Amino acid sequence: MEIKNMTKGRKTTFEERVEIVQYCIKHSHNYSETAKKFHISYQQARSYTIKYEENGVDGLQDKRGKRKSPEEMTEVEKLRAEVRLLRAEKSGQK
Repeated sequence: MEIKNMTKGRKTTFEERVEIVQYCIKHSHNYSETAKKFHISYQQARSYTIKYEENGVDGLQDKRGKRKSPEEMTEVEKLRAEVRLLRAEKSGQK
């Protein structure tokens, strides 16, 4: 019986999650390819993308334990992340 080599999930930063979602959207929601490229699990790639699509950039915030609150996150940081994701969505629709 062959056991598939599954990538174990790893911790990611907010910036990494933005990059992961950007890549995933740009590549037609290919969760497997995204997971492989960023060394995360398929489920993490899918989960981050769904969270973004449902809640925007705020959905990518880690709400466990200590984190930067939305108030602490500068408007520029939020806007930069949002612009990156919107560009990915736009190029993914081609």
